[in-house]
Amino acid sequence: MSGEPVHAFILTLDEEQHIARCIASIRPYCASVLVIDSNSSDRTCEIAREMGAEVMLHPFTTHAAQVNAAIDHLTPRGGWLMRIDADEVLEPPVDGVLVPLGEAADGLIVRRHIHFLGRRMLHGGLQPNWHLRLWRAGTGRCEPRWMDEHIVVAGRTRTTRLEIADINLNPVGWWTAKHNGYASREAIEVLDRKYALLDRPAETEAAALHGPVRLKRLVKERLFNRLPGGMRAKVYFFWRYWVRLGFLDGSEGYFFHFLQVYWYRTLIDCKVREIELYRDTHRVPLKDAVAAVTGLKV
Repeated sequence: MSGEPVHAFILTLDEEQHIARCIASIRPYCASVLVIDSNSSDRTCEIAREMGAEVMLHPFTTHAAQVNAAIDHLTPRGGWLMRIDADEVLEPPVDGVLVPLGEAADGLIVRRHIHFLGRRMLHGGLQPNWHLRLWRAGTGRCEPRWMDEHIVVAGRTRTTRLEIADINLNPVGWWTAKHNGYASREAIEVLDRKYALLDRPAETEAAALHGPVRLKRLVKERLFNRLPGGMRAKVYFFWRYWVRLGFLDGSEGYFFHFLQVYWYRTLIDCKVREIELYRDTHRVPLKDAVAAVTGLKV
């Protein structure tokens, strides 16, 4: 390993199928690897330790809270911090290092590839798919959101040639169950925009996010979320699958775009309506309705 030191962290919960592959992809380029685990019931932590990673147990509330706990733990080490998911793999860097010596930027944006049913998704607006995944220690923090959280860096960011592949090996049933949970969290974000539901610091202004995410957030907040519930999913699916040529990803692409756009976004709108109906029918505060319907305490 050469270049500036990088300390990577991975959020885990029952990831024994992926964790060794992930750590093996980043270990040659990182000064340390931290696994922040949400009380896995499988061999995730054992495998991580065998691979030379440090393991820290931290009760889960939100992804943002997990990320910020890792940031607090690693920041005193200096250098750079890197976030990677357990089901992701770092492609070998072209130059053999993650952060060159003397890097002038404070945040580095990498290209992320998504694989579904064994096929890489190339269309539907998913390429290029830029994510800020490396930042100088002390300059970055995760937005306090229930979903769609991003790292906000105080300083200059730039795109790189680094690439990460999202290759989840779990069955589709696991994928839909995970996104069912995501939909509950996204519904909380929608309700917060409508009713100021959450007691939290002011939401990050889109201008503070890096370029690609800033544009996506602006479109989502100023256009997509202003469409009537039930219509959003139809419009978004038409845009992704037909306008952005998602159909070119074959049958695997159809399943992915349908599930990730039409099904998932419809589920969010349905959950929002269910929570509002519970509130009105049972005459309870909105927070109590959220807890009753989703099991999540806000």
